[in-house]
Amino acid sequence: MMKKRLLTAFGPLLCAGILVGVLFLGPWKINSHDPKVIAQAATAMNDAVFRGDRIKNEAIATGKYVPFFGSSELNRVSATHPSVLAQKYQRSYTPFLIGAPGTQSLTQYAIIQSMAKELAGKKAVFIVSPQWFVPKGLKGDYFNHHYSEQHVYDWLSSLKKVSDTDQYYAERLLDYSKVKENSLTEQVLNEVKSGKIPTDWQKKQIDLQRSILKREDELFSGLGLGHNLTDKITAAAKKLPSTYNLAQIEQVADNEGKAETTNNSLGIKNSFYQHNLQSRIDKMKGSQKKWDYRFGPEYSDFQLVLTEFARNNVDVLFVIPPINQKWMDYTGLPQEVLSGFDQKIRYQLRSQGFMNIADLSTKGNQPYFMEDTIHLGWRGWLAADEYIQPFLDSKVKEKPLYEINHYFLSKNWQQEAPKDIQGK
Repeated sequence: MMKKRLLTAFGPLLCAGILVGVLFLGPWKINSHDPKVIAQAATAMNDAVFRGDRIKNEAIATGKYVPFFGSSELNRVSATHPSVLAQKYQRSYTPFLIGAPGTQSLTQYAIIQSMAKELAGKKAVFIVSPQWFVPKGLKGDYFNHHYSEQHVYDWLSSLKKVSDTDQYYAERLLDYSKVKENSLTEQVLNEVKSGKIPTDWQKKQIDLQRSILKREDELFSGLGLGHNLTDKITAAAKKLPSTYNLAQIEQVADNEGKAETTNNSLGIKNSFYQHNLQSRIDKMKGSQKKWDYRFGPEYSDFQLVLTEFARNNVDVLFVIPPINQKWMDYTGLPQEVLSGFDQKIRYQLRSQGFMNIADLSTKGNQPYFMEDTIHLGWRGWLAADEYIQPFLDSKVKEKPLYEINHYFLSKNWQQEAPKDIQGK
């Protein structure tokens, strides 16, 4: 009787444990070599793909896919979106979209690190948005949502000596509650922050957890790939002329923009205005007079990204989008905030040898350039494409000449006023 009760109580747990063991120890894994899987992942903007390695790294290794790093602007599909233009005109590259709301520099650094081997010596596009650069830096909710323990363990396991970049990264990670939920991670990061590499015992513990996370990546990174932008991209491509004609595509962009911005006077897409702004639009008037994008830790987080690109000789085009000028005027966001951000970012890039910059920051007053308040729209994507297409289609192979300056990791740089860098 007692055995029967024990079996009833613990039998399901035992069976579940056996099933999990069989699953993890068995031969099953996602077929990351399957072109269909990779094609789905390229527009899925899926956290399981970003947090893991298997699918995205395989995609970049093929040489067909080019990573487009950014955030939520990447899922704003119109006829002029990079994925649409590349598909319609059968270009030499296919964008692999790596971004979602809140994937700012700190998250992108971990992703870039995780694909360093596959990305080395290749090209990439990186969209750096003004709204990332708020005084307090990346919000905890955004960081926590996209955090990859696997990427952090990969980095910690590889450490042979601790650099200024490693120390800064460890310090920043410790700012977030999600990281400190794991006592081992917190302990090791505190060591790295003080300039020490993990001990042999710590590395063994890290490697054990890494192996579990990598197995999860093999098993589960393909889940949810059916939710992607493929149908939207295919539908948008049908609106374009059969052969590339800039004037005709501009007309398509204008027609789309005009048709989709009819319920407000701010040049904002109808659906965005209706769902996000209409009920509180009166409260938004003058609400951003004290906002600022010129100071804060995001500037040093962005330096992590630049350091990793330089370390792997990645040739990068940086796209700097504007903000909707009508929205700026309505909310009172000072013009000097946007121009100061732009000046500071361009200096950080150019002074270290990152010379490929599509600076669109002054274009926010052009009709249909922005889809909403802060995201590129119909004309905006087309303007970006005038930089993207020749950059990615160019076959000239020259090793980028970067000269990394660790001053950009400092709090002095984070708080430096744009006016003080003139003439540097």
